[in-house]
Amino acid sequence: MKKILKSKKTFNVFIIVAVILIVGSILNIPFLPKYIEGPGSAPNLKNVVKVDNHNDSYKGKFMFTTVSEMQASPITYLWAKINPHYSIEDDVTDGQSMSSYENLQNIYMRTSISNAVYNAFHYAKKDVSLTYQGIYVLEVDKKSKFYGFIQPGDLITSLNGHSFKSSSQFRKYVKSKKIGDNMDITFYRGKKKMHVSKKLYGLAGSKIPGIGIVLTDNNEVKTQFPVKVNPGQVGGPSAGLMFSLEIYQQLVKKDIRNANAIAGTGTIDEYGNVGEIGGIDKKIIAARDNGARYFLAPYVKPTKEVISQEEDHMTNYQLAVKTAKKYAPKMKVIPVSSFSDALQKLKKL
Repeated sequence: MKKILKSKKTFNVFIIVAVILIVGSILNIPFLPKYIEGPGSAPNLKNVVKVDNHNDSYKGKFMFTTVSEMQASPITYLWAKINPHYSIEDDVTDGQSMSSYENLQNIYMRTSISNAVYNAFHYAKKDVSLTYQGIYVLEVDKKSKFYGFIQPGDLITSLNGHSFKSSSQFRKYVKSKKIGDNMDITFYRGKKKMHVSKKLYGLAGSKIPGIGIVLTDNNEVKTQFPVKVNPGQVGGPSAGLMFSLEIYQQLVKKDIRNANAIAGTGTIDEYGNVGEIGGIDKKIIAARDNGARYFLAPYVKPTKEVISQEEDHMTNYQLAVKTAKKYAPKMKVIPVSSFSDALQKLKKL
């Protein structure tokens, strides 16, 4: 009789454990129509950047920082509700399909790498050239006549049969036209060559003619030495500054970081200007968790107009300082506005 009771008790315990495991598994399935963003990784750039015959054997490290993104499960949703380093988002793709979003992020990354390579070689006084190849479409205004015909990720190569040597020439040509004029655009979607002809409209309700796209240059960079930058599955433009610093360090064969662990973020253009990014508060936490002593943050002057457009009404630098003060007090945040500015700030460490 005792054996039977013991067997029933063991069976009941087994059932309870099985139910808990099943319920736990279901609650961890990411099926909610929300997304969770949080601190990502901070990879050591010694393992990401390789300049031919130029190794980084110095102490310390440069790190680029990321933000993690995942579809929400009931468990991760509740975790994000109580953890100040995580946020719940309605959408992370800006209304695009996931494939279009990932393609756009890859374009951002390729552009970021090209600009980083160019700046590093230029400032290291090594042979380098930058050749304009066309315009990548990053966004299309819903009010544009071209909306639905041109997509983010498309590569525009000519307007009305005219090719250009820079995006400034591209913009100048469009502005030389009138609202209502036809514009024939030749572009590539992947390897497929396509054409579309529509009328120009007034940008933001103004009298300035436009196509209605946010764009970035597609530039080809040729260098004196082969350079490989392998960020893995990471996309987006925000690692540009840190890529450029690691490439530069390998080129000049000097310890420009003075044996420090330095993390950071920020876009970089072909002129060396450093731009703001998203999720810098989460990147501060990623840097802290990976032992960073310093964090390089994009800096823009916090005018009233700038602040009004900023997320949480704070610039990247202001939000980074606020986050570090509360959660990473031993890590110093350094404002950076350009590649040359970053080099000067590093000399003072």
